[in-house]
Amino acid sequence: MKPKLTFTCSVLALAGTLVQAADWPTWGGRADRNMISEEKGLPVDLDPGKKKAGSDEIDLATTKNVAWVAKLGSQTYGTPSIAAGTVFVGTNNESPRNPNHIGDRGIVMAFDEYTGEFKWQMVSPKLGAGKVSDWEFLGMCSTPSIAGNRGYVVTNRCEIVCIDTNGLSDGNQGMQDEAKYMASAGKDGKVTPVEPNKTDADIIWVYDMRKELGVFPHNIASSYVLVQDGRVYCTTSNGVDWSHTNIPAPTAPSFVCLDAETGEYVAEMNPVVSERVLHCSWSSPAYGLVNGKPQLFFAGGDGWAYGLGTADVKEKIDDEISELPIFWQYDANPPEYRKSQAGEPMKYAEYDGPSECIATPVYHDGLLYIEIGQDPEHGEGVGMISCIDPSKADGDITGKAVWTYKGIERSISTPAIHDGLLYTADYTGRIFCLDAKTGQEYWVHDTKGHIWANPLVADGKIYLGNEEGELFILAEGKEKKVLAEIEFSAPLKGSVVAANGALYIATETHLYCFKEGAKPVQ
Repeated sequence: MKPKLTFTCSVLALAGTLVQAADWPTWGGRADRNMISEEKGLPVDLDPGKKKAGSDEIDLATTKNVAWVAKLGSQTYGTPSIAAGTVFVGTNNESPRNPNHIGDRGIVMAFDEYTGEFKWQMVSPKLGAGKVSDWEFLGMCSTPSIAGNRGYVVTNRCEIVCIDTNGLSDGNQGMQDEAKYMASAGKDGKVTPVEPNKTDADIIWVYDMRKELGVFPHNIASSYVLVQDGRVYCTTSNGVDWSHTNIPAPTAPSFVCLDAETGEYVAEMNPVVSERVLHCSWSSPAYGLVNGKPQLFFAGGDGWAYGLGTADVKEKIDDEISELPIFWQYDANPPEYRKSQAGEPMKYAEYDGPSECIATPVYHDGLLYIEIGQDPEHGEGVGMISCIDPSKADGDITGKAVWTYKGIERSISTPAIHDGLLYTADYTGRIFCLDAKTGQEYWVHDTKGHIWANPLVADGKIYLGNEEGELFILAEGKEKKVLAEIEFSAPLKGSVVAANGALYIATETHLYCFKEGAKPVQ
């Protein structure tokens, strides 16, 4: 077992300089998913410190502007959510917090926002399907979206789970069978329930997408749910099987809507994405008002983007199925990525072939931004950014983008748009600055390391990490200016977020809270 570490800062020292601003309760901070923050006074001079010899423990005496550090698992893909004094993050169980939960699990950890003290965790056993649907040690690849005192997360078991943000501290609400939920088969095959204690999650409800919708998750289920007007909108992760050519569930939905209070089914998208899925649907939905009316934006595993109606305008198909209307659809791949000059289909996963959408679509100032990319396991390849105008969209609008940009390769990074400029990255490792209205390229910066994460724009700066564990801080604007390059001891696959005067950065193994002038307790 690896050592468990949680370091705390002086609450008084931190509170003395705290400027109350805004939480970051969900992916992108809000429903439009634009990765920008209004926080001010964020630090540039950062030092995450060095590990103590022979240990995973960070020597706090070697850090700078660090308020606290908390130990995570061995692989962390979740980007933190911050709400109501708590920081939530998805990780794995390679640094167990509870001796009753040992071995591979999906984990959501909850920490005190101001001290880094561990509060509680949600434990999700493995699906038992192997790499094809629940890859070993990936853990929980998404983090809860918080609405009020409820959090909503997609688990490694292809479930949507609603949890109480207070854990069990205010009693056991909702579902009363957490002991059975957390149970995992032992070496003898016997499943023994694990009675919850104060460090376990309080589960309100569980919606099993495999059981209820018949979906087949590829490798892992992952998406950041959208909570809007009492509804939960979520990608199902339906995809191909181990062969990468067969689609086991072509009639299962790739997108579903539930009631946020009860977890009951409300509606789904018709199976068009599943029928032509290239790999898997992992992108997260976005939301905005188009011509004064609510609209959902979904970028699918088929490489198409869609504008959907909300549950308020759902269409009843039969006694069991209601569908969200599709207002428009757009192929985010140019024709030459789909077919060769001879008219032959281009092969998926080849460098110059088509891609799905993994990056979240972003809606800003009346325009929608979409990027294509693939599972990093597939390597580098051709990409494209599209900007479309949903207010003028109806039916199939393929080829009718406001602008497209092909100077980018495959990307899984959600863009950030601020002051007329778009900042994004490709998996190859380059950071881009484009004109948000025209697509004109202003600058490109090569980090020389693969990028999984998304840029955060805050306080006049761009924060973005890469797989090499390097954090790049650049100045906003049309002229490239690198402010800092900071080395971490583990890859940065999740994104930097800002909340209430602090920066939160999750490496694969540690969660950091940075704050200007912060002094951690030794």
